[in-house]
Amino acid sequence: MSSTLVSNMKYSDSLTVVGISICTAIVCEAISWLLIYRTSSYKSLKSTIDKASKKLETMKTTDPNTATTIKKSKTKKIDRVESSLKESSRDLSMFKFKSGGVVALVLFMVFGLLNSLFEGKAVAKIPFVPIKLVQKMSHRGLSGDDMTDCSMAFLYFLCSISIRTNLQKFLGFSPPRGAAGAGLFPMPDPKSN
Repeated sequence: MSSTLVSNMKYSDSLTVVGISICTAIVCEAISWLLIYRTSSYKSLKSTIDKASKKLETMKTTDPNTATTIKKSKTKKIDRVESSLKESSRDLSMFKFKSGGVVALVLFMVFGLLNSLFEGKAVAKIPFVPIKLVQKMSHRGLSGDDMTDCSMAFLYFLCSISIRTNLQKFLGFSPPRGAAGAGLFPMPDPKSN
């Protein structure tokens, strides 16, 4: 019984960080739902993007028997649909940007709280020695030379990214298919080269 209690305490710090990360992801998605996803503006933008991406997908399926003049007019229509899709995706990104400040504030507050709780304390062990770049992140704020020690910041970062993304997919809040390239670093347009 006492050995089970000791082994459970061994993982308590890492489980605390993971649990707080899950709670933070839920709170952030609730804030996003309140400020973004439940509004009619978001729903109309999302449906516009879905319709435009489906229309673009059907337009891009080509028939080899079409003449070149038809291809030119079809190319112009495709360009118009693509530009409207980019514009709608940009509008959606700007719409989401508004609540991003509130979510960022919550994340910074939770990170500050966790940082004060686990300052200089290893919360997990990495089963391998990471490469130098990752070592600087995973061993941030820890004393000692054991590079398999994992700081709270690194564990929280990994959990936040993976949990929040999967929670968005589970709740259906992931961006529409056509808006996938409308992120911070969109894919370059092959036609402009």
